[in-house]
Amino acid sequence: MKTLPVGELKAKFSEILDSVQHGERIGIVYGKKKKPIAMIVPFVDEKPEGMRKLGILEGKAKVHFKADFEMTTEELAGTE
Repeated sequence: MKTLPVGELKAKFSEILDSVQHGERIGIVYGKKKKPIAMIVPFVDEKPEGMRKLGILEGKAKVHFKADFEMTTEELAGTE
């Protein structure tokens, strides 16, 4: 993670946003002691948990997954 003081952030704001858009995280430091105060991270458009399409069953059936539901790699690959 790259860190920048506020003054440098203001001077290079467009470049910093371009870096963030490409996945980089930027820390912002402030003051003589360069204390970390904030971070600029890429925006992640997350879907609400539990929302899955059912294909041809959409509107005809409902599926609910528990929060702790997990599958092993073997189960996902079908090689049990």
